[in-house]
Amino acid sequence: YAVDASRSLPLLCRGEIESMESVPHFVVKNAAGKEFVVHEWAKGRAIDHKTALHFVITWLEANLGDRKVVAPGHRIVLGGSRFEAPVRIDSDVLAYLDSLVIMEPSHQPYNVLGARALAEAFPGLPQVACFDSSFHRTMPEVAQIYALPKDVRDAGVRHWGYHGISYEYISRQVPKFAPQARRVIAAHLGGGTSMCAMLDGRSVETTMGLGAVSGLPMATRSGDVPSDALFYLLRRKLFDDASLEKMLYERSGLLGLSGISGDMRVLQESKDSRAVAALEYFVYAMTKYAGAYAAVLGGLEAFVFTAGIGEHSVPVRAALCAKLAWLGVKLDEQANASGGPRISAPDSGVSVWVIPTNEELMIAQH
Repeated sequence: YAVDASRSLPLLCRGEIESMESVPHFVVKNAAGKEFVVHEWAKGRAIDHKTALHFVITWLEANLGDRKVVAPGHRIVLGGSRFEAPVRIDSDVLAYLDSLVIMEPSHQPYNVLGARALAEAFPGLPQVACFDSSFHRTMPEVAQIYALPKDVRDAGVRHWGYHGISYEYISRQVPKFAPQARRVIAAHLGGGTSMCAMLDGRSVETTMGLGAVSGLPMATRSGDVPSDALFYLLRRKLFDDASLEKMLYERSGLLGLSGISGDMRVLQESKDSRAVAALEYFVYAMTKYAGAYAAVLGGLEAFVFTAGIGEHSVPVRAALCAKLAWLGVKLDEQANASGGPRISAPDSGVSVWVIPTNEELMIAQH
């Protein structure tokens, strides 16, 4: 994004480096989504974060006219007890964020690695960390604690919640579509999935807990599993702590249920009964949380779908809306098929929306 004289933030391009350990390549798309450059490294030549980020910054400054990169913003999943708002990154900040890796091992180490690598490649470039956990710090205290002894809670075991940058963006968009809606449930459905209950644009509950594996089932992450089941697996010596964590994060969720794929698109196209059962479970889990969150909010006026599955899966949206008919949800099938933004019928007691998220814009604004 570029800051112009009026302080708006027009999108210049989007890009990413993929397959860094196998076939690294850099893809850039313009603001309209048209791919216009691809850079490939030698096949089989892995590149590290420092190499990748140095290439990106250098490419940006060489290809975007006279613009210079003045500050990179990072999505960091967990800010812990120290950071409830975006912060300028320095060595002390990085050391603290690194200390949280043991708490959230699936994203935090790579988030921190990116910021550290960029600091090494461009030591004079100011960097800002934006935290997925920040938005949920408005949850009431009763929603942020677990029924555990004080010494355990003091060790950092609490309900942090994630996808907060996405939910912050959605909270700012809802008034444009449903200005009277105070009680809102948003569902961020992608490779990682979660739901958030919002009252007057502030988080009051969310499905992800201490780390990014709990709550709803995800592409390869389990979602909620009874803790006694995990003790049982350990007692049976079927897993140790490392292999148990790997199973919950990488072999579970939609992939584990179906045995076919964790990709919603693949499962929707499959006629295999296991794929059908996986999708039923996915919708069932969302139904349970939606009912609980409507109770927490004391009612419901709007429901929002966002992220990859939420924005593009017509059958998932239709299936959940059918389950929520008791709340007053009435789907407009034609509007749902065309992707909205409003997909509920005019006489629906709860308005239902498809709102594309924009985490990058939120980070740029911060």
